[in-house]
Amino acid sequence: GILGLAGAGKTTIFSLLTGAEVPFGTGKSHVGIAKVPDRRLDLLSELFKPRKHTPATVKFVDVPPVTKGGAATLNLPELRTMDGLALVLRGFTNPQVPHPEGQLNPQRDLELIETELLLSDLTVASGRLERLAKELPKHRTPELEREKQVLERCLAFLEEGRPLRELALTPEEERVLKGFTFLTRKPLLLILNADEAEASNLPQALARWGLQELGSRPRVAVTAVCASLEEEISRLAAEDQEAFLKELGLPDRALSRVLEKAYALLGQISFFTVGEDECRAWSIPQGTTAVKAAGVIHSDFERGFIRAEVVRWDELLACGSLAVCRSKALLRQEGKDYVVQDGDVITFKFNV
Repeated sequence: GILGLAGAGKTTIFSLLTGAEVPFGTGKSHVGIAKVPDRRLDLLSELFKPRKHTPATVKFVDVPPVTKGGAATLNLPELRTMDGLALVLRGFTNPQVPHPEGQLNPQRDLELIETELLLSDLTVASGRLERLAKELPKHRTPELEREKQVLERCLAFLEEGRPLRELALTPEEERVLKGFTFLTRKPLLLILNADEAEASNLPQALARWGLQELGSRPRVAVTAVCASLEEEISRLAAEDQEAFLKELGLPDRALSRVLEKAYALLGQISFFTVGEDECRAWSIPQGTTAVKAAGVIHSDFERGFIRAEVVRWDELLACGSLAVCRSKALLRQEGKDYVVQDGDVITFKFNV
């Protein structure tokens, strides 16, 4: 979910990420799909020359601007179902688009939005605890007692002005809270929308506003883009984009790094399936076993799992084919409990 104050450039960033054309000022949420750039998949497709090239994807929802005192507007179903939040902070000047708070100050904007998120979560937690106070005398169960204890911990944490992503929880407590979809529990990606003058040195822009060190907080990542320049680059022909990036002193498309940061922040990794029909990246959480990864492709693969044939993507490229990998004993036979690693190329054997 993409959040930001009015004029921060969040809708421009959403459009650049997803390719979706979005009219400004509609007051509605917009949903789009972004393709995760992956050089490994590109190289595998160059090797196999498949009919389809399918990268991993991230779904983004661009919600209306956050306003001071607008915690109630954050109770949007499409926002609460997101796995993480991307918060766009304004770091550019534009006299034609005045800042709603008067002066540029990304740190203040972050605190303002975090306060609204905290207030929204406080409302949810306190409301449920009030209902539990009425339910428990009539139906005192271990489940309700446990829920009350966890919510009381959350409420105390929120009342201290601390986001729930910093609260250490056991797996059991995580399960208790899952249905509440607390906004401050979600991983947070901070995106500084920098001034054009700082486009060639985005780390310096982050340092200038004191945002760099925020990346050390639990479940928080930080990056920077210059959306106005990215918008200009996106209008150029593909062959001209690289030259323009070089002229500006940019190593690559900053928005590619936004996608990579978002993907990593959510704890996702990619494994690949390859062949003449399709080369594809599949998204799975870190720690996923081979049998569960098979189920991401098709439930029959999981139900009838026999084994997984696994090779590292770079070993496959070096060998030039799966057959050569097999002859060099690089194609491993793994069972259902094998933990899939980022960059694995897998062929699943199954029987239903």
